Amino acid sequence: MRLRRSLHFVPGANEKMMGKALTLGADALIFDLEDSVTPEAKLAAREAVCDWLDENHECGKERLVRVNPLDSPWGRDDLEAIVMHQPDGIVLPKVFSRETVESVDSILRMAEKMLPEQATLPRLVLIGTEDAGAVFNLPLMTSHPRVDGLTWGAEDLSVSLRARRKRDSNGNYLEVFGFVRSYCLLAAAAAGVQPIDSVYTDIRDIAGLCRESETAADMGFTGKLTIHPDQIEVVNAAFTPSSEEIERAESLLQAFEEHRRSGKMAFIFEGSMVDVPHLKHAEQLLAVAAQIAAQNS
Repeated sequence: MRLRRSLHFVPGANEKMMGKALTLGADALIFDLEDSVTPEAKLAAREAVCDWLDENHECGKERLVRVNPLDSPWGRDDLEAIVMHQPDGIVLPKVFSRETVESVDSILRMAEKMLPEQATLPRLVLIGTEDAGAVFNLPLMTSHPRVDGLTWGAEDLSVSLRARRKRDSNGNYLEVFGFVRSYCLLAAAAAGVQPIDSVYTDIRDIAGLCRESETAADMGFTGKLTIHPDQIEVVNAAFTPSSEEIERAESLLQAFEEHRRSGKMAFIFEGSMVDVPHLKHAEQLLAVAAQIAAQNS
């Protein structure tokens, strides 16, 4: 899986932000054609994003594009135009069912016939929980072979629910939003795709962002969406194993190797009983650390 600690939204109609995109520390850039673009600017934004993709084909960052919903006046045209400029992936909003994913897959397959032979079609980083009804279809949507990531949208979900608030007085998600967040994580893990946490909209509350990002990483999310450059470093740090975690994981692997030679796969390590799940967790952590080291080298 690609390293996606921070996935940063860049408005497709904002020339200044698009120009600065490659200077940001985000692992992935999401060029947005949907919510950040007015109806009058949709076509111009699409052309600008296509031009950016052509000019930055091998920029070292994952290049994603959030298209407009498939049932909107721009959705299908977005897909057909963007795929010809070979982004790394498509972020698909307002997904309600498996049928939507299959329709997008069919559009991409048709476009494939017009691409150069060596070109590869983009993956789908799927947003499927912006509507209450979509929550119940998550397992089917996420298990489609083109999908390799899943996230959720608290803002649109609150509209669907007619919720007056999303968070309690302590800044924690209200129960229904916490449920959808957890269900998103479970559906992604069950399908073997990356679970990506939703945006933190209070861009001034860096401490709150730090807490929420660390909680997401502790839960099992692999990354988080960002909407302001100041959020990127905080999010990257939360999803980066610390030197202490890496050192402990390496020591644990060494201890497993020593005990394996004597026929033991369960033993006491630093005062606690460990067995195979602890081994797998350590291997996963070190794999992420290796990805980050390779990207920074």
